[in-house]
Amino acid sequence: MRVIFKSALFLCLFIVSCNSKPSLQKYFVENTENKNFTVLDLSTEILKVDKTKLSVAQSAAIESFEKINILTFKATETNKAQFETERAKLELLLEDKQYQQLMKFSSGTQGASISFVGTDENIEEFIVYANKKENGFAVIRILGKEMSPTNLVNMISVMRKANMDMQQFKPLQELMK
Repeated sequence: MRVIFKSALFLCLFIVSCNSKPSLQKYFVENTENKNFTVLDLSTEILKVDKTKLSVAQSAAIESFEKINILTFKATETNKAQFETERAKLELLLEDKQYQQLMKFSSGTQGASISFVGTDENIEEFIVYANKKENGFAVIRILGKEMSPTNLVNMISVMRKANMDMQQFKPLQELMK
């Protein structure tokens, strides 16, 4: 009995240790309670659109999206060191091979990138990362099933037409100032 218990304990520890690899999802969870971060979880239900007026492509785009997670870090004079540390952690996470980069922009004090997880026609997650040294950074995870770059473009067109409560996006607006 003791051997079985030790074996089971070893197996549990092995499984947990294999799954302890850092991930973007874990990063979000770990920083939920941190006062320097703001976390928003949004569903596609925030899009107040008349679905009868959407094209077939726009409807398919909405159906492929499940939720959007937003994490922002507001840089201030008092948290500059933590900002640099967190930005470095995040950029290291995004270098993982599971995040395939679509686009990257950098100009010294600011930058942005768009990456995805999955295959070209079956994307599970889009990641938009933007940072500005004076303001902070934001990471947006767009989660769904069978998404494609075309769906992302169509979703953005739907969002432009939607009657959304922009107060939900105030932390993002603050970073852009």
